[in-house]
Amino acid sequence: MRAADALTVAAEGGLIGDGRTGANLALGVGLIGVVIGWLALARVAGRISTGNARTGGVAAVAVGLVGTALAVLHLATSSGGPGTGTGNGMVGAVVAIPLGLIASVLGRRALTRSA
Repeated sequence: MRAADALTVAAEGGLIGDGRTGANLALGVGLIGVVIGWLALARVAGRISTGNARTGGVAAVAVGLVGTALAVLHLATSSGGPGTGTGNGMVGAVVAIPLGLIASVLGRRALTRSA
């Protein structure tokens, strides 16, 4: 695939899926990051005795940032507006951004408390 073709595919939203697929992917990754961050905080507080809180914190930060990046990429490459009935998933991507950021904050909090 030529570079120009790859840019065209990315601009049309086909890089991470068509329509709502990219937004759903970003939502899923963000939600997984929130769960990992919550579990890491529970490990630091001593409520869960299995696992390593620092590893969970690093994983939550990384997964949260990936989820946020996917959501921003989907927003940048989708056309139309939110709620216009185009099926491009902009509202899902907008919801995925705070989920990813919350996951990163939870992971960072777990890292600072475990130090």
